[in-house]
Amino acid sequence: MIDDVRSVLVVDDEPGIRQGCRKVLEPLGYQVESAETIKAALTQIEQTDFDLVLIDVMMPDGRGIDLLEPILARDADTVCVIITGYATVELAVQAIKQGAYDFLAKPFDADVLELTVRQGIERRRLALEAKRARALETQLDDLQHEKAELARLDKFKTNFMWMMAHELRSPLGASQSLLRTILKGMAGALSEDQHELLSRVELRLSGLQTLVNDLLGLAASKNPELELQIEQLNLVALLMDVTQELAPKAEEKGVHLRYKPQSTPLFIHSSSDGLKTILSNLLDNAIKYTPEGGSVTLNVYAQDNDVEIQVTDTGIGIPVEGLEHLGEEFFRAPNARHTGLPGTGLGLSIVKQVLDRLGGHLEVRSVQDQGTTFTVCLPKLKEAVGVD
Repeated sequence: MIDDVRSVLVVDDEPGIRQGCRKVLEPLGYQVESAETIKAALTQIEQTDFDLVLIDVMMPDGRGIDLLEPILARDADTVCVIITGYATVELAVQAIKQGAYDFLAKPFDADVLELTVRQGIERRRLALEAKRARALETQLDDLQHEKAELARLDKFKTNFMWMMAHELRSPLGASQSLLRTILKGMAGALSEDQHELLSRVELRLSGLQTLVNDLLGLAASKNPELELQIEQLNLVALLMDVTQELAPKAEEKGVHLRYKPQSTPLFIHSSSDGLKTILSNLLDNAIKYTPEGGSVTLNVYAQDNDVEIQVTDTGIGIPVEGLEHLGEEFFRAPNARHTGLPGTGLGLSIVKQVLDRLGGHLEVRSVQDQGTTFTVCLPKLKEAVGVD
């Protein structure tokens, strides 16, 4: 840690210098080690990282200045201060060239030692902070590059989905049309076995058609170039339209679809197409996973500046471990997969993408085998009366 820059090594063959430095520096909070020979200093340098090293030039087994290279090779930001009683211009030039930070001329007093060490330690602290800042800047650049690359890949994936779904839609629609013509007996009578087999094929094609439509919906919801038209909407009327569109499906399955519209209009500024996409997906899922005899209820609640639309069902619910994955592309909860009902796992992904673009968010409460409530929270509620 940069705040722990406090360790000092004193390399000097004079016991008085070593003890004097320790006596002055340790009360100031520095961790002080010492070495009386070049050999002992090299051993400590190899084993320990020091922030600052005080080095006597004249040592019994060599020149202290020769320690600069191994010290700085281990850590280029270590501060090295030369201690000498024989300061010359030539020595100063050589030491500076080899990486020394400062000189401390013998004899020196406690104040000079304290000042020199404090300035050296501060220099190291600043150097380490600068290095950390450069590392963070490099990391930021890397993250920005990775973000740009992910955006490029996501755009490629979206464009690929859009192109693939469009290419599949026409031949798939034509195949379904021909197959339904055959099933109606318009191309000749069918045996019972033939009718059953072709019905299975038609069911598979319907599942494939759902996948194609969901891929198109997901690609559209993620495409920033496809703008959602924001306008003043009567939310009560829009909810009624969506409910009426899905009523036949609920009736066919024996599920009670309930929506009691309020008598007065409720105006908001939002996207009609976007809201229909959101609510159709939520209601369709609720009906699909609610057993016969169950119910799906649609409610709307006006807040001061927001509006909440709730879709509540008495269906199979969502297990706890599945809740955190809701909205992930192609994710289906285990109990949903085990029903055998067809599904792509894209519906909630589309809902979240569109809702995010409308400035809203989705909340969910669910208990497995009891039911689920999805709450669509939308901003910018407008009063029914006096809206411009």
